[in-house]
Amino acid sequence: MKIRFFYFLLFLSLSIFSQNKIKGIVLSDENKPLEGASVYLNNTLVGAVTNSKGEFTLVTKNGQFEIIVSYLGYKKIIHPLHTSTYKKSFVFKLIEEENILNEVVLKKTIYNKNWYYNLEVFKREFIGSTELAKDCKILNPKVLHFDFDYKNQTLTAYVKKPLQIKNKSLGYLITYELENFTRTKSHITYLGYTRYKNIQGSKRKQKKWTTNRRKAYNGSQIHFYKSVINNSFTEEGFIVNQFKRVTNTERPTEAAIHKARKVIRLHKKPIRFNAKITKPKNALDSALLVLQKVKLPRFRDYLYKSKLLQKDIISQKNNQISLSFTNNLSIIYTKEKEEIGFVNRNIFSKKRAPLNVQTSAIIPNIKNSTLDKNGILINPLDVFYEGYWSYEKFANSLPLDYQPED
Repeated sequence: MKIRFFYFLLFLSLSIFSQNKIKGIVLSDENKPLEGASVYLNNTLVGAVTNSKGEFTLVTKNGQFEIIVSYLGYKKIIHPLHTSTYKKSFVFKLIEEENILNEVVLKKTIYNKNWYYNLEVFKREFIGSTELAKDCKILNPKVLHFDFDYKNQTLTAYVKKPLQIKNKSLGYLITYELENFTRTKSHITYLGYTRYKNIQGSKRKQKKWTTNRRKAYNGSQIHFYKSVINNSFTEEGFIVNQFKRVTNTERPTEAAIHKARKVIRLHKKPIRFNAKITKPKNALDSALLVLQKVKLPRFRDYLYKSKLLQKDIISQKNNQISLSFTNNLSIIYTKEKEEIGFVNRNIFSKKRAPLNVQTSAIIPNIKNSTLDKNGILINPLDVFYEGYWSYEKFANSLPLDYQPED
């Protein structure tokens, strides 16, 4: 089964030139200064905590951001910011939250074996199971509440307060304000706001973090998009092919599968499910033949164009960059091999040795998704990823102001 991953992080553009000083004050709805409010630029290392007068100062480079203002017991403010048009001083008024937590979160959480099982599922699907994920820990897991819908096989996670995550592989202490996490049979979605802080460490640790950050960047979505914009993706190790996805006509329809299972349930005598049937002689044979084909893939992919050029992937018009390909893209990164965790992620798959390349797929939800000049997909919901990019999750994520060192 292919799991589709939708990444709901709000990726916004950054540039690396001049710096800007952003000042402001955070007040309650009664115009009283709020000390200790968190003010930060989403998904970056830039952030501050208000002083006793409710004041804050942020220093950032040119670009487009989102300012996040949060304080426990108050509604979060999400304010767009572009340094070319921003005000030099902001006044943010926070409104007290009447119902701070969702009704389901207000229920007393019982930390039983079901909760611990759901926690492991959450960590696997959110933090991930890559090599870098081994040293990425949630410091306050008991703020999480889980709700599992057995009928629809859907896991939903809520938080009582922000998650504190320590990524010792990359050298970051992360505050993650989880807004939504849902895991179904076919896809995983999560939405949140992220503030990064560098961990202080020895020169040896700093060297390790520099190496790991570069490893996390290499072959990532942002690396790919940046290299396409710069028309250097071939030199940087990417091969891009185009494929079409069609329904597999050899696999039975859902209606036929449902009917076959009904026939099986009504049959009272013992059944040989592994019986080899070439030509069905009765209704039971027909039902068994249908169920033997259930494992066939729902879709088949057909590669029809290899080694795409920049013009086959993006278009640039009026200073706007857009993904402009039809159907789907297969992205092969040739400068890193697969991790063994990727190969073993599906216990039902046939075992094999890791390949020397990493293969991902871009499946667009809409046409002409917009990219900024720094390789950030303006609306991440425009596409979803399969293959290796779906394996690399939060533990492999970097702040948007990360700049790879040569």
